[in-house]
Amino acid sequence: MTADPMGAGDAVEIRGALARLRRATGLPVAFGGLVEPGRRQVRISELSGTATPALSALAVTSGNGLGGKAVALARPCAVTDYSVSRQISHEYDVPVAAEGLRAVVAVPVVVRRRVRAVLYGALRAAHPLGDRTLGAAVQAARDVEQALVVREEAAALVAAARPEPNPASGAPGGGSGAAREQVREAHAALRALAPRIADPALRAELLRACALLTADTAPAAAVRLAPREVDVLACVAAGATNGVAAERLGVTAETVKAYLRSATRKLGVRTRGQAVVAARRAGWLP
Repeated sequence: MTADPMGAGDAVEIRGALARLRRATGLPVAFGGLVEPGRRQVRISELSGTATPALSALAVTSGNGLGGKAVALARPCAVTDYSVSRQISHEYDVPVAAEGLRAVVAVPVVVRRRVRAVLYGALRAAHPLGDRTLGAAVQAARDVEQALVVREEAAALVAAARPEPNPASGAPGGGSGAAREQVREAHAALRALAPRIADPALRAELLRACALLTADTAPAAAVRLAPREVDVLACVAAGATNGVAAERLGVTAETVKAYLRSATRKLGVRTRGQAVVAARRAGWLP
């Protein structure tokens, strides 16, 4: 997993959000795109329910039209009849009219105070878009925001855990104690992050990235730990107390203790420190 603001992963998130937006609102048309790196414009790349290619690859400049206004203000904007609205400028009337759109909502996707994308929903009639429709559009944008944040956090953790090359030997420098601890901290953070993700595909992608940090060993067939047991051991391996592990994982301290007892029993050891060592030997932890 790599941080790629204009990558295929982000486009997939936009596509999924548009499909959810249409299902939640009944709007016949939805479209959207990502803000191009280093430029204050959105490139419309994803279309759902459109009848023509008029909007495809359209570049919407910040401040212009409805989407550009949403980018400039970093907040949702809507019009009841696009072509005659006095609330927006009209640089894009031709493609909007070619698609036959009238009532339109545009919602920015804002990550760390920066607009990263815009989602649109539209009707082919001049009817006011109600609060339910606007709320669903905002929720679709929030879903994309969460997905982008999680992707970037995971990418940063994996990058931080990747050992620097050793110029003297030409080999990776992952053998040092500091580098190994960095890997362990990243592994624990990734394991704690995964349960917070509602999207099963995104969660699986994050866990695959997490597995890269233990790729040098395969879990021993004789020892089978549950995912939550590994999560707890990863936190313990990074130096977390039961209370800190509980906070990271969103469970109670008693639940952490229960998972830790179960893992310790399966690994055939008696203490938490021994459990961490045994889990590493078995390939469950880096």
